[in-house]
Amino acid sequence: MNGLLAELGKKLAERWLSLLVLPGALFLGVLVAARELGHTRWYAVGELPARLDRHTGTLAGSTADLLLRLFAFLLAAAACGLAAQALGSLVERLWLADDWHGWPKPTHRFVRRLVARRGRRFVRRRARAGADLAAAELRDAQPNAADRAAVAVARLRRVADAPPERPTWTGDRLRVVESRLTELGIRVAVVWPHLWLHAPDTTRAEITAAREGMLRAATLTGWGLLYLAVATVWWPGALISCVVVLTAWHRFRAATDAYATLVESAVRLHTQELARQLGIGRRGPLTRRHGAALSAYLADGEDPPPDLLLPAD
Repeated sequence: MNGLLAELGKKLAERWLSLLVLPGALFLGVLVAARELGHTRWYAVGELPARLDRHTGTLAGSTADLLLRLFAFLLAAAACGLAAQALGSLVERLWLADDWHGWPKPTHRFVRRLVARRGRRFVRRRARAGADLAAAELRDAQPNAADRAAVAVARLRRVADAPPERPTWTGDRLRVVESRLTELGIRVAVVWPHLWLHAPDTTRAEITAAREGMLRAATLTGWGLLYLAVATVWWPGALISCVVVLTAWHRFRAATDAYATLVESAVRLHTQELARQLGIGRRGPLTRRHGAALSAYLADGEDPPPDLLLPAD
């Protein structure tokens, strides 16, 4: 038991160091350097060693004093890491926007306008993609018709996979998965916890990795927002912030797409296995009647139809 606790403490310390302290120390270092450079001589990076040497005298002192300063620096770095994670959680909520109807009422008008704008773009691009696909299927189609159709479909998918109902692509990407599974009678919020316990370790590992990718990308966005503080004393910090936020946005889109694909695949692949464990089964692919019976049983304990019950052993 002591060995297990020691190993657990070691892993927690490693995660604390890698996720909070090191990025926070980098941020504080950049902030100190930016404060020394200022807006006027923002380019004089070569002068930094000499400028920082002026402050070394203030660091002289006893070993206890140095350790205390180091401990304060680590705490400040960890605090910056926690702030970045908090900002990342807020950004993730905004980018997924699954509960935007519960946001403050002054934001509803803006969100509705954004959803309507995305809806108009979706309609235009869907019409274009449909025309290009129809042209590519003609017998005397032009040689590049298939390429134009593929580009049109890709441009359509960059808006949404279905008529938008949320203000962001990532939010609609997850909503589409839930909508597709609802068409099979599966209530994801009810079935998913049971399916997660039943799924193989490899499936859970892949889904967990994709979800962690979303969290890391959101936290990276938090760091990008924190670098706006650098921009207040050194204007190139605004460029750093923009690059970090844009990189995080692309990573979040990719991670959300992978997560949505894996969740839908896991539900389609393992739902019937879960149902058979509960005594519900049928041959052939998953149908709406089968999915609805499983959802009703898990949600309300409603007995499945007799023809869907497996024979007792």
